Formats: sequence, structure tokens, C-alpha cells
Amino acid sequence: MAGSTFGTIFKITTWGESHGAGIGVVVDGCPAGLKLCAEDIQAFLDRRKPGSSRYATQRKESDCVEILSGIFEDRTTGTPISMLVRNTAQRSADYSDIASYYRPGHADYTFDQKYGFRDYRGGGRSSGRETIGRVAAGAIASKLLAELGITVTAYTQAIGDIAIPDADCPISLLDLEEARTNPTGLPDKDASLRAEAYLKQCMENMDSAGGIIACRVCGMPAGIGEPVFDKLDATLAKAILSIGAVKAFEIGDGVKVSVTNGSTNNDSFRMQDQKVTKTTNHAGGILGGISDGSELILRAHFKPTPSIFQKQETVNQNGENITVQIRGRHDPVIVPRAVVVVESMTAITVLDLLLQNMTSRMDKIKQFYNPIE
Repeated sequence: MAGSTFGTIFKITTWGESHGAGIGVVVDGCPAGLKLCAEDIQAFLDRRKPGSSRYATQRKESDCVEILSGIFEDRTTGTPISMLVRNTAQRSADYSDIASYYRPGHADYTFDQKYGFRDYRGGGRSSGRETIGRVAAGAIASKLLAELGITVTAYTQAIGDIAIPDADCPISLLDLEEARTNPTGLPDKDASLRAEAYLKQCMENMDSAGGIIACRVCGMPAGIGEPVFDKLDATLAKAILSIGAVKAFEIGDGVKVSVTNGSTNNDSFRMQDQKVTKTTNHAGGILGGISDGSELILRAHFKPTPSIFQKQETVNQNGENITVQIRGRHDPVIVPRAVVVVESMTAITVLDLLLQNMTSRMDKIKQFYNPIE
């Protein structure tokens, strides 16, 4: 299978299946000397692990990370960092009946068409459990970015039609502590309670919900991103859309720009404290595919969980029309557990482009190799 590697300098390769022995990732290109231990990785993994609330799959996994290489005495060595999370609570029997048919909204049919064979136990590589490797790598990227004064923060913006105001709200006014402790990831207690009531109704109706995750990058310097094919926004779009269940991606004002005018959409420049700044940030911190020094703002739109317990129509591998009713342990909403996944893929992308940018100017290269001059 091609397509399991992401990045150019800070490069990650994920591996493993939902019901295999384990899930893991190899991170290459991490500089030596970063202070890092298993607890740093575990903190991120704990944010996405199953069984954390009544609105998450009740599959009980500890998701304990094992660091196999690349770290010595709590410091990165500059060599590949290999990490493993073992699967301990597989119940493959829950999926045995779907071996003969295609679940609506899942990748069963497309995997069969591509490979002529599929791992039907929980979806194999198409399972949301694949994101464990991304999150483990994201923990490293986020810690490295923090050393540079750059923070990446994601949170739930909406579940169903229950949303918080976002575009005009400074991150300092969001209750991020609330978002980290409630079961929805919304940084607003009242909105979270309303979302919980909505999710309870979905569960009673044997249905599921979609939603939106927002992510903000603060401290981003101007000039990051490779023009044309590897633009910052284009690379972020690839990273975020590679997350299962993401169906749309936005930067800044996103789809709203299609109904505005240049006079209202353009961000005016001005000097402040001897620096070029913008009076607004409709562009979401990116111009021409390159960061402009403003806060980076992106959003990921997630579809409802396809695994619902209602009867649905589908076809089996014999080409017969059938009605099915799936069983097993499934999230009624993906969004809260996916917050850290969006945060991780954003951090990985930003870090990789920062490292690529180190060779973009001759004066910076000379400054690095001839610091006395």
C-alpha cells in the first residue's frame, strides 16, 4: 500500500490495522536534542483514546505508547523515532458478518475494488484507529514548535447545528480549559450541554452526528510555505483531508469569500511597533500560499459517523440487494476525539514547512554556517 508517508523533511510513516497486533508510526527528520519522553506522547494519545465518554466508542483501550527507537536519556538522537501502541481489546467477531457485504458510508466497497481483498475487522487501515500514529507524531511536532514559540490549538466549533462564534473571536476569549474537560470539545459550557442533549437524541434514534473542528496556529512567522504546488494552505488541505471522515476544509473565511467583495475581503496592511501587520484576517494567515505572520485559522468539516444502528440498504459480494443492521462499538460522533488529530496533522505540516524554509534564503544560510559574520 502506497500513501502511508507524509512530509518532506519531518516525515512520518504510519502502519497497522484496527484489529491487528498494534498501530504505530516512524518519525524521521526530528532534530537531535529535543527533550522528549513517553509521557509527552501519552498526553496526546489520551485525548483521542476510546471509551473516554458516553459519546465515544466503548472499546476499552489504554493506548499506551512504547517508544522503540530514536530517544536516549529523554532526548531525541536525530535518528528515526519508532512508536508502537498495541491493540488489546479487539472484538473481531463483531465484524464477522460484514465480510460478505458493503457497509453504507464506509470504505468496504472501494477497498475491495482497489485490492480485491480487504480486512473487514473494523475497517483495517480505513479505521479511525489509524490516527493513533498521526497523534503520536503530532505530539513530537507540537513540542518542537513550542520550542520556537509556536502553538497549535484545535477545538470543536460545531456539532450538528450547535456552533460557537469563531471567526471574529480571539483565541484568548475561548474557554479552552472547558473544551479539554467536557465530552464535546466545545469551548463553551452552554453550547456543550446543548450538543450533549442533541447527541443523546441521535443515540436514541440510532443515528449519528457530524460537526466542525477549528484549529488556530499562533506565533507563526511570515514567509512559510512553498509557492505553487506546496503552498501552506494546499499542504494543510492535503493533511487535513487525509483524515478519515473529513469532507471539507477551510482557511480563514473559507467558503464565505465566494459571496463577498474585494473591498470587504481584502486585509489592509499597516505598521505597528515597526512591524507589518493586518487590520483584519479574512485570509486566515496565508497569502499566495505563504504565511503572512497573522494567526493561522483553519476548519475541518466532518461527516456523521457512518456506523449507525438503523436498518440500511446495501449490496453483498454476490451482487444481491440486502437490508442490514450493523452492530458493534461505534462513536455517535467523531468530532470530539478527532480534535487532537486535526491539531496533530496541522503541527506536522507547519513544522515540515518551517524546516523546508531554512534553505530558502542565502542570507539565512550564511548566517547559520558563518554566525560570526
